[in-house]
Amino acid sequence: MTNRPIPPASKPPAGRDGEETEGSRPRLPKMPGGRWFWIVLLVSLVVNWVISNSLLAPEARIRIPYTTFLEQLDAANVETVVTTGDTIQGDFAEAVASPDDAEVTSTRFETERPSFAEDDLLRRLIDQEVTVNAEPPDQAAPVWQQLLFGFGPTLLIVWLLISVSRRATQGLGGLGGLGRSRAKLYEAGDGAKVDFSDVAGIDEAEEQLVEVVDFLRNPEKYTKLGAQIPRGVLLSGQPGTGKTLLARAVAGEANVPFYSMAASEFVEMVVGVGASRVRDLFEQAKKSAPAIVFIDEIDAIGRARGGAMSFGGHDEREQTLNQILTEMDGFSGSEGVIVVAATNRPDVLDPALLRPGRFDRHVSVSPPDQVGRKAILEVHSRHVPLGADVDLNSIASSTPGMVGADLRNLVNEAALLAARRGHPQVQMNDFTDALEKIVLGAERKIMMTHEDRRRTAYHESGHAILGMLLPGADPVRKVSIIPRGRALGVTFQSPDADRYAYSKPYLEGRIVGALGGRAAEDLVFGEITTGAENDLVVATRIARQMVGRWGMSSEIGPVAVIGEDDPGAFPFGRQDVSEHTQELVDTEIRRIMDACYETAMETLTKERWRLDALAEALLEKETLDEDDAYRIAGVDQERSKTPA
Repeated sequence: MTNRPIPPASKPPAGRDGEETEGSRPRLPKMPGGRWFWIVLLVSLVVNWVISNSLLAPEARIRIPYTTFLEQLDAANVETVVTTGDTIQGDFAEAVASPDDAEVTSTRFETERPSFAEDDLLRRLIDQEVTVNAEPPDQAAPVWQQLLFGFGPTLLIVWLLISVSRRATQGLGGLGGLGRSRAKLYEAGDGAKVDFSDVAGIDEAEEQLVEVVDFLRNPEKYTKLGAQIPRGVLLSGQPGTGKTLLARAVAGEANVPFYSMAASEFVEMVVGVGASRVRDLFEQAKKSAPAIVFIDEIDAIGRARGGAMSFGGHDEREQTLNQILTEMDGFSGSEGVIVVAATNRPDVLDPALLRPGRFDRHVSVSPPDQVGRKAILEVHSRHVPLGADVDLNSIASSTPGMVGADLRNLVNEAALLAARRGHPQVQMNDFTDALEKIVLGAERKIMMTHEDRRRTAYHESGHAILGMLLPGADPVRKVSIIPRGRALGVTFQSPDADRYAYSKPYLEGRIVGALGGRAAEDLVFGEITTGAENDLVVATRIARQMVGRWGMSSEIGPVAVIGEDDPGAFPFGRQDVSEHTQELVDTEIRRIMDACYETAMETLTKERWRLDALAEALLEKETLDEDDAYRIAGVDQERSKTPA
């Protein structure tokens, strides 16, 4: 599907006294000063003409009587002459005073030869060795030169001023069209249409938008019953869930123009440009109604007003937000324009945006479940030749938490791997390797000493053994001591089915598994290294949320002392939490971490033979998949999946 900028709007008629009518563009303003402008222009042209004539005029000559000329000729003071008819011009060897003003002298002269003169002038000139030129006498510059140099500079300056003035007023006052909307227009005839068949895995959100599509197709069905369609639809969800794609699918299903613009494109350095662009965008949408206006990442301009970075009503971002509120309030319900906005931060939006009459409908676009992920994989692999061994259901079960953008990237990475390997079709191992690259990171080619490889093998085996033995733990999918990203080795675990609630035993098992690498190093080598840095970060975060958010501590009780957006410690102190409570939270976190570490040490000490077997296999093969890892460790896969 192609896109193109919105065409400039035609200028609607102005109201009385030259005032703009509603939704109109401002016209080119009158020149400042009115009548005085034309007076200054006329004076400039006259001055320009006089100056150019003085510059283009030939050098002045003194006018002398003919008798004086003959005297100077006899005195051998004439060097050259030029004559046309009875007019004689020439140059003296020495300057001669003007008959009219004795103080004015010049070597250039001009005289008139009487028609009755019989002085044989040519012979006398030849006898005095005077040069008689064939050049014409002095003449004024051609008319075209006089016009060019007389009026050209002034007219050029006037043209530049008018041109700059016109550009400055285009787009509602922004320089060079700054005030024009930069929204991209997608129309049904532009190319491949996006509709609901291109959207998968977010059926609940899709169902809530079917009514919007039906209204755009059959508005009379609703208006005759006095119903009003929601003026605005707010799509919220984490990045990559398909909010933009869903909005385009609504436009494609309804077969209406789709205006798309990011909220950050409204705001510029020049004050008032954002509001101008909002007016221009809605004006264009109304002209092509029914239409959809899509504003992506609306939190860039829609944040709650009155914050620390605001300066009253003069803040440019707030002016833009106010204009959006005004435009949405201005809808009478018959324009056929629906505003769809997307954000991943609905909690920071201004309440005025979310009230009924503006964004009436709030649609949450959640990450897909396993069935949804399989449907998304099917959509993105429609044009990808898949091998017979590819199991999309298995891939979907191995990608919990992934959204549509992640799955699209997975399919693309698998296709790229297959092309590099020369496969005629994308095979299952291409998908698994692509998934490892995305989740675990790309392989690093570094040389590790035998001691480092052995320590890494036991570290990863500690994670894997605890993941296999702890009831309800996520199954171990792969264990590797090949360096990836920042890690020297990886243990990949993922659930068989999506989890939406986590029990206390499951979370404690997660902490035990995260501490398994450190415990294995301590058990086998009697010392610890920095390799457990990320494991400690993950385990501490889980423990802190258990205590501070989920009420899983008997000492703290069912009290939330850590906000959803504050999973860490209390960086600036909490006014609503006492210092004693904060200390108690830290104490409880330490208690949970110590208990889980003790469990990890006891389990690995008891199952030391499994730990050694898995570590030796890793040193030999470097990478073990799920079946090999469970077989070597002697763990029954089905028994290990008992829910916690």
